[in-house]
Amino acid sequence: MSVMEFFMPTVNLMGAGCVKEVGNRAKELGAKKALIVTDPDLPKVGIPGEVEGYLKDAGVDSVTYAGALPNPTDKNVHDGFDVYKKENCDMIVSVGGGSSHDCAKGIGLVAGNGGSVRDFEGINQSTKPMPPMIAVNTTSGTASEITRFCIITNTDTKVKMAIVDWRTTPNISVNDPMVMMKMPPGLTAATGMDALTHAVEAYVSTIATPVTDACALKAIELIFKYLRTAVANGNNFEARDGMTYAQLLAGMAFNNASLGYVHAMAHQLGGFYDLPHGVCNAILLPHVQRFNLISNPQRFVDMAKAMGEPVEGLSVRAAAEKALDAIALLSKDISIPAGLADLDVKEKDFDVMVENAMKDACSFTNPVVARPEDVKNIFQNAM
Repeated sequence: MSVMEFFMPTVNLMGAGCVKEVGNRAKELGAKKALIVTDPDLPKVGIPGEVEGYLKDAGVDSVTYAGALPNPTDKNVHDGFDVYKKENCDMIVSVGGGSSHDCAKGIGLVAGNGGSVRDFEGINQSTKPMPPMIAVNTTSGTASEITRFCIITNTDTKVKMAIVDWRTTPNISVNDPMVMMKMPPGLTAATGMDALTHAVEAYVSTIATPVTDACALKAIELIFKYLRTAVANGNNFEARDGMTYAQLLAGMAFNNASLGYVHAMAHQLGGFYDLPHGVCNAILLPHVQRFNLISNPQRFVDMAKAMGEPVEGLSVRAAAEKALDAIALLSKDISIPAGLADLDVKEKDFDVMVENAMKDACSFTNPVVARPEDVKNIFQNAM
């Protein structure tokens, strides 16, 4: 019998106003000075400053590194580590979406283990724990605040390194829907589709379990119930709260069942062209899943039901197709670009991206084993 592992932060704070707990939780972790890791834009809307205030009220000093770019790089990580070391920090608080959390995890890996963040590409390459980390989430999509995944772009090769390591799991995650009210519609759409991709890829993964299945299907149900509303009206609390739970559940699913070729391929698009990760996932998702459909059509029927699609009286294949159609319609409704050509992706880069996608750790649990020509064909279909 195989051993099931389930990875999750020790504490996960949910609900309106929970961000105010950051200072007290940092103090409980023994922090004296925290490095706040965020992106260059978030300070403009005041959220990192708000977190700094909560830390100060609890007697925890802090310094902010706002260098986590979208698709964070190894340079971002080491620049942040230099601040951590110079300022004698003893814990990390990430504030933002996946870019901030991943950059913070990279800093933590280097702080705890030394060397270069490039040393940790692959699965469980670290040998020592990171400093304590609290991840304050401001988007409803990546779920990086709860996962052992850390995606960092190698600036020499332009390849996104997939670091999958249980030691990168934050100690505490914070998901406050009030904070997420400030997300613009485009970011809401992209991160929501990222969450959907997490749930779908986890549900069809070769290492899915009953636990991850339950998380994935509930996440899909909530995304189809709330994402359109969250994009249309970001001040709708019910939709924001629903999407907060949806992305958390999707994260629980993929953090333990892993992913597939959507992410393996999207990582290449992000590395080559610095494109938004959620948008790349959204465009690729129906094309990869059409390729995967043969593996287990009943799973796609299950997802169609979770999406609210009528499948009574249909054959398994026809019902399964409903899931693919629903994904495509959702993307269209929330103004996701129709294809990769809209993002100026070039076919001349496909061969290199295919080669790198097949090495990506996320590809290992895709339900259909792909050949290079299969992956290239999916890229072409997604144009």
